[in-house]
Amino acid sequence: MRGSLAIGSNPERNRLHNRRVVLDLVRSQGHIGRTEIARRAHLTPQAVTNIVDELVAENLLIELGRLRSGRGQPPIQFAVNPDGPMTAGIEIAADHIVIVLLDLSGRLRAQSVRPVANTSPTHILADLRLAVDELRQSVPGIAVTLLGVGVVMPGPFEIDGMSSVGPATLPGWTGLDTKALAAEAIGEPVEIENDATAAAVGERLYGAGQAFSSFGYVYFGVGLGLGIIQDGRPLRGSYGNAGEIGHFVVTPRNRPALYGPEGALERFVSLYALREKLAAAGITATDVDDLQALHDARNPVLLDWIAEAADYLAPTVAALENLLDPQTIIFGGALPDGVIDALIAALDPMPVSVATRRARTAPRVMRGQTGQLTAALGAAALPMLETVTPRLHLAPGLSAAS
Repeated sequence: MRGSLAIGSNPERNRLHNRRVVLDLVRSQGHIGRTEIARRAHLTPQAVTNIVDELVAENLLIELGRLRSGRGQPPIQFAVNPDGPMTAGIEIAADHIVIVLLDLSGRLRAQSVRPVANTSPTHILADLRLAVDELRQSVPGIAVTLLGVGVVMPGPFEIDGMSSVGPATLPGWTGLDTKALAAEAIGEPVEIENDATAAAVGERLYGAGQAFSSFGYVYFGVGLGLGIIQDGRPLRGSYGNAGEIGHFVVTPRNRPALYGPEGALERFVSLYALREKLAAAGITATDVDDLQALHDARNPVLLDWIAEAADYLAPTVAALENLLDPQTIIFGGALPDGVIDALIAALDPMPVSVATRRARTAPRVMRGQTGQLTAALGAAALPMLETVTPRLHLAPGLSAAS
């Protein structure tokens, strides 16, 4: 869903912006000719020719040949190069690392999920370069070059004294220049993002969020976070910490309220809280498949956690609706699809909120479509957006119909 059309600017000082406009147009259209690029981007034909030639020389675009259309010489079509430079996305979680490679068209080319026992900076940074290189070498037939790497981590960033459940955050990273250290370790430019925000970006670009310009994404990592997409853009907050709902204290529907750190939402609604309950019953669940098997077997400990989590999530969803007025709330992350579906079903009856409208075209809550890769996909999108997305404001009076 594209709410507005970015246009080019002919002065040479805006050349980088114009490159982004051209790349964005080619990606969104699949294939397109120079004349049509110039018309849609409001750039001169010469400027488009120069930029397209430059992008072809840099292996970002490829020439597809001529497309027959009516009389006269058919236009030469250009498309993004699927075997050109790619982006890597890395999610560093409390118990695993997910790495993905995306080509410029947004297609997933390789992926890796690695369990992690030691999340100290020294251990993680030493492993990143090897992990990225292994994934690059796994793409058959080409030598993968990278535009950049996106790295996402659980928040909050640079905040002292906030409690969390178990290892929901990464100890030892506070005060470090993570961006510089990761760039040095990997040998590539790096962008850093909060994991829940990146997950919302991933869902917006590749999942259920494609149908919505404004939504909230409740992200089940080891802890609990919220990514917010408003008018197609992520809402990060002043310091990258928007959406730290794991620290909310909520009055549940059918249970007594707890206050202070003991009442924090993620102490009841998180992967850590679920594993803690299972461990108390002598059950070990190390990955998504284990949880899905427990769900399929109708395990009573898991079912009890779903009921408890829904008691806390139902008023939380209503509060988010009243605060953000989103088109929908999406649940996703490190829980299996069956458990998320059961959580959503257990939310009924939902409290009344501004989302309680008869003319709704989307459910109040729905499951995401990108699964365990969501945050890493959003991470890989960060350097892609840096390369492709225009940054200058739209020209006055122009809209998508211009």
